[in-house]
Amino acid sequence: MEIQRLIEIGKLSAARDLLRASAAQFGSDAGLDNLAGVIEAQEHHYSAAEANFKQAIGRRPQFTAAYLNLGRLYQENPATYAQARTKALHIYDRLLSYEPRNSEANYQSALLLLEDRKFQASLLRLSRLPRTTRGSAQALSISCADYAGLGDRKNTSSELSRFLEALDLSQADVRQLLLGIRPGKDNDITITALEGFGKRQRLPVDLQRSLGLAYEQSGRLDDARSILEKVAIDHMSVHALFDLARVAYKQKDYKGALGYLAHARDLEPDNASVHYSFGVVCLDLELLAEAQKSFEKAVKLDPQNSSYNYAAGATSLFSHDPKDAVPYFQEYLKRNPEDARGRLAVGIAFFRARDYEQARTWLDRAAQRPEAATSAHYYLGSLALQEGRLDDALPELQSALRAKPEYPDALAELGKYYFVRRNYAEAENQLQRALKLNPDHMEANFYLLSLYARTRDPRYDTQSKRYEDLQKLRDTKSQEFLRMVEVRPFEAP
Repeated sequence: MEIQRLIEIGKLSAARDLLRASAAQFGSDAGLDNLAGVIEAQEHHYSAAEANFKQAIGRRPQFTAAYLNLGRLYQENPATYAQARTKALHIYDRLLSYEPRNSEANYQSALLLLEDRKFQASLLRLSRLPRTTRGSAQALSISCADYAGLGDRKNTSSELSRFLEALDLSQADVRQLLLGIRPGKDNDITITALEGFGKRQRLPVDLQRSLGLAYEQSGRLDDARSILEKVAIDHMSVHALFDLARVAYKQKDYKGALGYLAHARDLEPDNASVHYSFGVVCLDLELLAEAQKSFEKAVKLDPQNSSYNYAAGATSLFSHDPKDAVPYFQEYLKRNPEDARGRLAVGIAFFRARDYEQARTWLDRAAQRPEAATSAHYYLGSLALQEGRLDDALPELQSALRAKPEYPDALAELGKYYFVRRNYAEAENQLQRALKLNPDHMEANFYLLSLYARTRDPRYDTQSKRYEDLQKLRDTKSQEFLRMVEVRPFEAP
């Protein structure tokens, strides 16, 4: 037909004119409606195309071409049609009700069912295809993905081998296969598929990244970093640099991670998540001032982000005035009013600022919640010791240790309690327990030094040297800081 030929060569205006002339001469016809729908679809008039295909089907209920065209219209335009996949599948089901072996309808519905993760139903549609079609890379990509989705490792492996040997294998087929792969679950399948296809032709950047992420999730960090560096060279972006920073961080190459994040920061200086992650890595490199600066920048760029405010508060605790941390923690609480960690953090900020009245109020509130009670009781015990309320200090510290017997901080404070009570034997017992758990615990070592000085113990000189050495090597993050900063290293940029 001339109209069809004109459509195929892209002369849509001429095809439309001839279509009108044909309709005027021969009257309404399902075939003409179908062709009109094809023209409208190619001109991106999707509503008009849909109406024409439906009209063609209404005139001829078993008009296969119109069903296929309408199904493809829905599949190819998911942004235009609500529930496009559901509508397309319904159209193919109607076609298959009278032509159950139609290859195109079975193949397309198998793909749609795969996308809906209805793996068994997808395999049933594939089984209706001719044997030669089932052996194509297109069909094998779906069957392999279906078996992977079902957790059938034996059939997945078999189909994957056939898939990689298919002569018609293409990038589109590989992407289709990955539809059924569970991220983080089927990394071995992803790796086998992408490595196999990579032997035929160079993987495009996005598939290189998929391979790198699969390596990462499989623990093959060297392989992941190698291929993700190639991705960054081919397509330099913040996302690519974040991937590299995350892998380097897992390798404990903190300087390398910081370098990648610094480059990302240069590319997008107003990206809050870059500054946040930069701050986290600074902590591992003991760069507290840089960490605080980065967290504060992240908050400035995204003032309502809970994680950023908490991190900025945690680092501000160790600034000149610990009260600087309070507004950050209060903003965190505004976003997470039921999170006892926020209440605890405010209490700690006031404790470090020596505002004990405010600290006690917040710590008492935190102690009411099981998830924060242990730390809250520890700080309440420490606070009571600072104020000389010894009778209040003991039950608080004992509460903390009942919940967490191996709690060196609480044991150190309990040692101090007994020291103040002049029960030197028990003081040494508790301090030695703390040091057995953490030999470098600063407070426990200091209290033990004080005890030896008070009792004129001959071990004083050795302990004095030990404490002096610890001061020289003191971790600038401090143990308390590590308790406070519980931030997630990397967020999506």
